[in-house]
Amino acid sequence: MQNKFRTISILIPVYNEADTVKALLETVSAVPLPIKKEIIVIDDGSADGTPSILEELKNDHPDLNLLRNEKNRGKGYSLHRGIKAATGDIILIQDADLEYDPNEYSRLLKPILEYKADAVYGSRFISNAPKRVLYFRHYVGNRILTFISNIFSNFNLSDMETCYKVFTSKVLKQIRLQECRFGFEPEVTYKISKIKELRLYEIGISYHGRSYDEGKKIGWKDGVRALYVILKYPLLKLILGNKIVFYS
Repeated sequence: MQNKFRTISILIPVYNEADTVKALLETVSAVPLPIKKEIIVIDDGSADGTPSILEELKNDHPDLNLLRNEKNRGKGYSLHRGIKAATGDIILIQDADLEYDPNEYSRLLKPILEYKADAVYGSRFISNAPKRVLYFRHYVGNRILTFISNIFSNFNLSDMETCYKVFTSKVLKQIRLQECRFGFEPEVTYKISKIKELRLYEIGISYHGRSYDEGKKIGWKDGVRALYVILKYPLLKLILGNKIVFYS
């Protein structure tokens, strides 16, 4: 069977990541894949040295698609822009902080390239790969949010909040996304769960988390917002029924 997947769009939202963005992009560029890579970086109004680093990288890599938000708008907003700009048959989301290893792309892509999956999530909790030990409260919060998300999506995910999410473009581009910040994760998870006969896989991944002193940005307010988003869309669907539109 001829492979219908020819290009993967790798979306990288960036905010104040001057210490990591160059190494991350060099790693992404060097990863060997069986299909062509389209790298789209969305700078979310960074106020450190990130913009100048990205401009230098753009000069060295003319094929790099660089977008910039006029001010900090959030990860979700940046991904909305990236999804709209993506021309690939597959879309993969990559953070710029080096917590996730691009060398695992091949494993994440395999179920899609073999026509077994429409979406793949990389799970930090079902893998024997190295994982940095950090905050217990983050672990508990993630498990609670994933559990509640699973109730409404009817998925049996182990890591809804993972950065590594891969979709066929056909799946992701049909969804109307609204959440501008970290609410993207529960929103996209709930909305893909309503796509008839969608095939979702999980793949174990490594995780090299950062401490707050090292630049980690997500906090307890983001957890509260995630819980709000988990409840928001099922309640809207219950109240409005078929009047609410999630898809194009």
